[in-house]
Amino acid sequence: MLGYFGPQGTFAHQALLSLKIDDEAQPFASVGETLDAVRSGAVRAGLVPIENSVEGGVSATIDNLSQGERLQIRAEVQLYVNFGLYVRPGTQLADVRHIITHSHAAAQVRGWIADNLPLATVTERGSTAGAAAEVARPDSEFDGAVCAPVAGDLYGLQSAANDIADNPDAMTRFVLVSRPFSPGEPTGHDKTSVVVHLRSDNPGTLMEMLQQFALRGVNLCRIESRPEKDKMGNYNFSIDAIGHIRERRMQEALTGLHRTSREVTFLGSYPRADGVCQTIDPDTQDTAFTEANAWLSTILG
Repeated sequence: MLGYFGPQGTFAHQALLSLKIDDEAQPFASVGETLDAVRSGAVRAGLVPIENSVEGGVSATIDNLSQGERLQIRAEVQLYVNFGLYVRPGTQLADVRHIITHSHAAAQVRGWIADNLPLATVTERGSTAGAAAEVARPDSEFDGAVCAPVAGDLYGLQSAANDIADNPDAMTRFVLVSRPFSPGEPTGHDKTSVVVHLRSDNPGTLMEMLQQFALRGVNLCRIESRPEKDKMGNYNFSIDAIGHIRERRMQEALTGLHRTSREVTFLGSYPRADGVCQTIDPDTQDTAFTEANAWLSTILG
């Protein structure tokens, strides 16, 4: 069985279906509950959002993966978000005054609401599908939900407006997470995710961390600082790097991080959802590392 951040009808549900995995799917009320179900073995894998092109990283997911019992990313999905404003049958657009939705959805439709419903208030809560379920209640205080069309249809609502996202190219990235396993072979279009806990807060410490990647020709596609939650000013770094842990340049970078950091949490090497192949400089390809080791062996005898 697979789990996902629900309820049914969320973008996470839609993303899970796009993986075409033949297994039952169970929704959970939060990111934390989804990942805890993976850790306990209640589900063999769980799908949660981790990044949005408008709002950035999903802190609930990043923090849970960095500080809980270790899990590992198996795959990622990128999904265009297509929001609509859904209401109970008979409600007119001009009558909408109280809107409910998820915080990331609210951020992506803020401009449209300001232009078209300037008197409306927006409440951020739960999920977009949960918002649709709330509006479907006859006695609900809310008269509009910003959600995916699948959620509006699921709960018997009607569309008051379609395609209301301020940025039509906005995407959300989801990751399928399981308990740790041995990484597969590189595909040529991979990402590796890690969390780095720095050893000390000294001048140049962050630069030293980044140099571990730069010196091996490893490009980064995401880096975010997150609080360690123990004292003010203490942060870790959640990083996505281009490449696979079975490539020598990535191995060299991660062992360098392990040597110079307090802790490194490996979160997985997996194929990129966009399928973009990486370009590797000749001096950081596996053959270059093999030749360098062979040269050193001749010196050491």
